[in-house]
Amino acid sequence: MLFRKKIEKSCAYCAHGAKLDEEQVLCVKKGVVPLCGCCRRFAYDPCKRIPPKPKAPDFEKYEKEDFSL
Repeated sequence: MLFRKKIEKSCAYCAHGAKLDEEQVLCVKKGVVPLCGCCRRFAYDPCKRIPPKPKAPDFEKYEKEDFSL
């Protein structure tokens, strides 16, 4: 889902912004803006997006015999 067509607009993923801290972004166009904000100059940069970690597989439903030959 990193390169999907319809991405939610957020200054955290914008090519014009640089992250200052956990809540603010320094935008070339608008100055200091909130992390969740966006403007009409939004340009998606896929390198700035950190995808969520995948869920760990649940092996509790298997028994030890399932893994033996």
